[in-house]
Amino acid sequence: MHLTVLSRSPAIYTTRRLVEAARERGHRPRVVDPLEVELGLGERPALYHRHRRFPRTDVVVPRIGLSVTQYGLAVVNQFELLGVPSINGAKGIAASRNKMRCLQTLARKGVQVPNTVMASDASKLRQLVKHVGGVPVLVKLLSSSDKGGVMICETLESLEAALEAILGLGQNILVQQYLRGQDLRALVVGGRVVAAMRRRARVGRFARSLAQGAKFERAGLAPAQERAALETARIVGLDVCAVDLLDADGAPLVFEVNSSPGIRDAEEVCGVDVAAEVIAWAEARFEAPPRARATAARRVPREA
Repeated sequence: MHLTVLSRSPAIYTTRRLVEAARERGHRPRVVDPLEVELGLGERPALYHRHRRFPRTDVVVPRIGLSVTQYGLAVVNQFELLGVPSINGAKGIAASRNKMRCLQTLARKGVQVPNTVMASDASKLRQLVKHVGGVPVLVKLLSSSDKGGVMICETLESLEAALEAILGLGQNILVQQYLRGQDLRALVVGGRVVAAMRRRARVGRFARSLAQGAKFERAGLAPAQERAALETARIVGLDVCAVDLLDADGAPLVFEVNSSPGIRDAEEVCGVDVAAEVIAWAEARFEAPPRARATAARRVPREA
């Protein structure tokens, strides 16, 4: 199977592990920077890589970074237009990237979410925090293009620090209820939870990134938590994703969906070969009638 991983760099841990797992299973993986892909439309859709015809691809594994979301989505969509299976389609990735709309969709479908409020005026942050029940809270900058766009505020002092940091940025903000020590991450691959972890965040006086100082430990999921994670992935339309939940007195609340999760923590903490799980799902997606496979292969021809 010819597998293309769309990623900015082959050195990224998750990308490297996917390539290793694919080779171990006898496949031919290739890492392609989505920004080096050209798209064509006209009589029929076309794909090019560095101005040459795109090499043969049977399955695509998108690892679309936040900084290249729009162009990356167009590339993924072009593969789908050509009939090439994609592990996470453009629609699902796009849905996960709009944090508030994603939560709205989940809530409409009956998935419980934490107290959440969105506003366009950061100067009202103190009032927004009151609406969700007070600190601790997560503060998210919705137009942010990096991981620093999510801050945890556990005290009033850290809230003031967050307010000072984001005033003047002109970004919409989203404030969510947060329960320290009850933050779970479920890694979903192909309709199964393959790893689950609990985040142990460091208590601090100042606002910080959710990832800063956080450590994961292996965790088991209650049936309700596992159902919430799987239902979330299904509703958003993702084959592979991380679903972040709050364990609120046994009631799982989904507060984040990540369509390009890193797998290092899951592999190291849980001892699960997550990369192999993703490649196994890619194999399952590639299993199709011979005519369909041949058609896809012809549409994305071998490199000249």
